[in-house]
Amino acid sequence: MNAENLEPSTSTSNRVARVTMMEGVGARVVRGPDWKWGKQDGGEGHVGTVRNFESPEEVVVVWDNGTAANYRCAGAYDLRILDSAPTGMKHDGSMCDSCRQQPIFGIRWKCAECPNFDLCSVCYHGDKHNLRHRFYRITTPGGDRCAIEPRRKSKKITARGIFPGARVVRGVDWQWEDQDGGNGRRGKVTEIQDWSAASPRSAAYVLWDNAAKNLYRGGFEGMADLKVVNDAKGGSFYRDHLPLLGEQGPGSRSGPGGLAIGDQVNVDLELEIVQSLQHGHGGWTDGMFECLGTTGTVVGIDEDHDIVVSYPSGNRWTFNPAVLTKVNSPSTASSANTDNANITPPPTPFTVGDLVQICSDAEKIKLLQRGHGEWAEAMIPTLGKIGRVQQIYHDNDLKVEVCGTSWTYNPSAVTKVASSDGAAVGNSSGERLSALLKKLFETHVTGDINEELVKAAANGDASKVDEILSRSDADVGISNANGMFAGHTALQAASQNGHSDVIKVLMKYEVNFEIEDKDGDRAIHHAAFGDEPSVVEQLQRGGADLNARNKRRQTPLHIGVNKGHIGVVRILLELGCHPSLQDSEGDTPLHDAISKKRDDMIQLLLEHHADLTVTNNNGFNALHHAALRGNPSAMRILLTKIPRHWIVDEKKDDGYTALHLAALNNHVEVAELLVHQGKANMDIQNVNLQTALHLAVERQHTQIVRLLVRECCNLNIPDKDGDTPLHEALRHHTLSQLRQLQDMQDVGKLLMGLGTPGADKKSSASIACFLAANGADLNIKNKKGQTPLDLCPDPNLCKALAKCHKERHSPTSGPQNTVIIRNDQESLQECMVCSDLKRDTLFGPCGHVATCSLCSPRVKKCLMCKEPVTSRHKIEECVVCSDKKASVLFMPCAHMCACDGCAALMKKCVQCRSSIDKLVPFIVCCGGNPPPAPQPPGIMNNGSRDTTKDVQKLQQQLQDIKDQTSCPVCMDRLKNMIFLCGHGTCQMCGDRMTECPICRKSVEKRILLY
Repeated sequence: MNAENLEPSTSTSNRVARVTMMEGVGARVVRGPDWKWGKQDGGEGHVGTVRNFESPEEVVVVWDNGTAANYRCAGAYDLRILDSAPTGMKHDGSMCDSCRQQPIFGIRWKCAECPNFDLCSVCYHGDKHNLRHRFYRITTPGGDRCAIEPRRKSKKITARGIFPGARVVRGVDWQWEDQDGGNGRRGKVTEIQDWSAASPRSAAYVLWDNAAKNLYRGGFEGMADLKVVNDAKGGSFYRDHLPLLGEQGPGSRSGPGGLAIGDQVNVDLELEIVQSLQHGHGGWTDGMFECLGTTGTVVGIDEDHDIVVSYPSGNRWTFNPAVLTKVNSPSTASSANTDNANITPPPTPFTVGDLVQICSDAEKIKLLQRGHGEWAEAMIPTLGKIGRVQQIYHDNDLKVEVCGTSWTYNPSAVTKVASSDGAAVGNSSGERLSALLKKLFETHVTGDINEELVKAAANGDASKVDEILSRSDADVGISNANGMFAGHTALQAASQNGHSDVIKVLMKYEVNFEIEDKDGDRAIHHAAFGDEPSVVEQLQRGGADLNARNKRRQTPLHIGVNKGHIGVVRILLELGCHPSLQDSEGDTPLHDAISKKRDDMIQLLLEHHADLTVTNNNGFNALHHAALRGNPSAMRILLTKIPRHWIVDEKKDDGYTALHLAALNNHVEVAELLVHQGKANMDIQNVNLQTALHLAVERQHTQIVRLLVRECCNLNIPDKDGDTPLHEALRHHTLSQLRQLQDMQDVGKLLMGLGTPGADKKSSASIACFLAANGADLNIKNKKGQTPLDLCPDPNLCKALAKCHKERHSPTSGPQNTVIIRNDQESLQECMVCSDLKRDTLFGPCGHVATCSLCSPRVKKCLMCKEPVTSRHKIEECVVCSDKKASVLFMPCAHMCACDGCAALMKKCVQCRSSIDKLVPFIVCCGGNPPPAPQPPGIMNNGSRDTTKDVQKLQQQLQDIKDQTSCPVCMDRLKNMIFLCGHGTCQMCGDRMTECPICRKSVEKRILLY
């Protein structure tokens, strides 16, 4: 009989273990409650990837810092699961009610107090929904529900590792040759993405220092292609709410809500809430009123994880576990064997106002604080001290005021002082109790030497400070001088209030300058807060660290700038503090000065060599920040102090320059400064290939549009969808705007009026006519094959556009434009270094022509795009005709070996035989605008429609050829991998597949084409 019962149980446990092992590979994990391995993981909160299971009890983890080791996942639990989405774990039929993800991948969090409300892990740890509500954690689809305490009082930990902003190198599973530029070369993570649709958040997109970029595995099938060298923050998470890796259901550690059979529980919620929560969990009847004031005992947990509670009356009731609160100490009433139906528990031993003593054992209190407000290092000064109860929470946790601060404590971690004599306190002992309390107050308040010292220092009483530190009954010296009261030392109090005499006395007793308060601020920070330059100088002479950081990573210079204390800022810079250290947001003091619009501080920082190229956590350098904030005076100062001209055109990770940001936010003065004073390149494109003009047209910022067009920006640059600014303008036109145009017959009046203060700021039709009149091409097609006129079905607006375009070619404007173009071309052809010779050297890999052959060896980075120069080729004569100089760059091979006449006839590069996808004129390689495209014959002639049809036919044939040779999965790369079934994909897609996407046959072999 026993053998028959044992066999299925063993089989089931083995099956569960095997399932856990299979489904756990790829999970992102952090250290668990039984961790004892030091800083192998990089420290608390650092993230790793489950690589494989050596056995049901042992797992191999590769941490983001590159360390790989074995850890326990049974009996002792070294790891918690932060995110199981990369494993492909999904809850079919579920949807996150915050971000609408459907189905939910990874861990599912179900609200115990709201019907049918679910969150994914990202939203749960991102504090979506009510933080006071309890949740069920569902780790596996259809698995057990584990009730979790509310997030309101739970501790959050910051995740660190491979997240956006991290710097990485190749990792243990790297198999991508030299995409990174070679072993040891670094890159920056720009985004966490999905390696496949079935494995979310399992890959990282990296921009390498050599300008290459691609997607790499970070959890997919347990693979780790990357290793972090400078980690980044990945948000925060509720550590104690995470499941343990290897734990088989909630029962191995605790039941729902941490309840187990035999536990004693109370119902502490209001009646209406209890009745609402009981729907679907046994309901509510009038007989259950006895539960509201009585402690019961858990006698069962049913299959729905509801709790069965027995009461002294003999009744048993079924409850939603979210209703119940576990009683920490056994109740005397529940242990009594009695038939009384209304036995109530004794009153809580604590009341508001009670004096309590904090446990002095640091290790013990750390354990007791788990799940009860948690433990923080800043609580160390409270150990063994006397405090007063301020509040009692519904779960009996205590809010205690102690040492001038308030903390939440487990009631087991404190002792009530009033009962410390061990005797029952009755009427006869009232006088003894009053005397005891009085003595306690005298000892711990008025008699505290630290309190006296700090108060005397704050009041500037140097003689009193000296007298306290030289008392015969005091331990004279460092320990007293460094004592704290209300979270601060005497030196911090004196520094903030500017009491130099007190500081001199404290320095005589060898005071420690680097003690921190609860915010991490030191005496030097407090001097900056108090606007005390003389104290700053005094502390520096005593050896204080001028670059000290507080918990927000702010230096005294940050504080001086943010508080507007110019004297403190000046003295700190004169004493040699670092002007460009970053705080926790990545902001330097220069960023803060720009935000505060303090031009005097900006000038002062730049005079002391503040680095305006340092970027904050959002990727903004000082110029970006000034453009974003719309601070023209700051921008003017920055442009006069800029060390290198190319910084004006520096891009963020998303490709936005300062001019993009000014155009996007309609900061006209800033844009004018960038164009006129900064000579910003107006044709730079962001990651979506948008220029500043695209953004200004899209937002209908007419003054910016007028500025950019008048300064001769390129009007015909297409974005990623092939849309020019004119396409963008015509997407937003309305009939009411058109009627305004019909009333304005004089196009010149329209053009002069655009962008003036009285003009209609929302007239996209006016912007379209303005662009057309200044040279915007009406016939350029976007990727959908649409010209700007195709987006303009109204014939009247089409006529207006044609009229504007026609009047552009008037004789009055022609010669002036010709002179401008000629002068621009001449300036673009001279060497950017010596200005004596003409440009004749092609830089690789960027494809720019910036210098002559004599100056090119001295250039390490391209002067136009700042990319490292890896190759230099002198441009020779055309290899076909030998008559003209080569003047067309072939892409993607990046060779320049033919003149424009011969290049137009070529389909393949004559130098390397590679197919030519794009021809780039010489003037564009030099940073100029492309010459206007000639009109195809027959477009303006009704008698040549056959030519147009032939062109369309050839275009269709070319598209068919591309469709046959491109990957059928991503449609981006060429097909260069064939399966045995005969179908093929690109290598990137083919490496991820186990079956052919066309015929669904299993992939047995992959053949690369060369």
